[in-house]
Amino acid sequence: MRTIEIFVSSPVRPTERVDRVVSAIENIFPGLVMDIRSDRIEAYDGPESLRVIHELLRGQKILDAARSEMMRGLQGEATSFRLNKQAALMGIVSFPAEEEPLGSLHVRITGGERVIDWLAPQTEQGIPVMETDLAELRGSGMDGLKRMERPEGDEGGDV
Repeated sequence: MRTIEIFVSSPVRPTERVDRVVSAIENIFPGLVMDIRSDRIEAYDGPESLRVIHELLRGQKILDAARSEMMRGLQGEATSFRLNKQAALMGIVSFPAEEEPLGSLHVRITGGERVIDWLAPQTEQGIPVMETDLAELRGSGMDGLKRMERPEGDEGGDV
């Protein structure tokens, strides 16, 4: 089984404060080990750092958009995508259409499609079809998936 690792990098432009770029990364991926330089920040860690983005995607009801971005960036056992740095500073997940003038947060997560299935599972009417626990994801890959039943009469939320 492959290890789940997170790598986040971001340029720090001359007009930006380093501490604000650090905060943007920490708001979405807390606990990352950071290499902080005046012009660039690189951060990395394991799957525990994904808990906040996991919850934010659900709270913001953007699972389908997130899944689409992550699947688009999937190559082999890793997915890559960008996040809006200013939105991240406010604790909001936003996927920019292209590289931003101040530079985006560049995210790379190893672990393949099973990590995408945990972060942003397929949905039916805005409700995840399957959810998996992070401990199960680390321990057994796709064997940890469990079906979630929608309560009777629940039409789901917007995504």
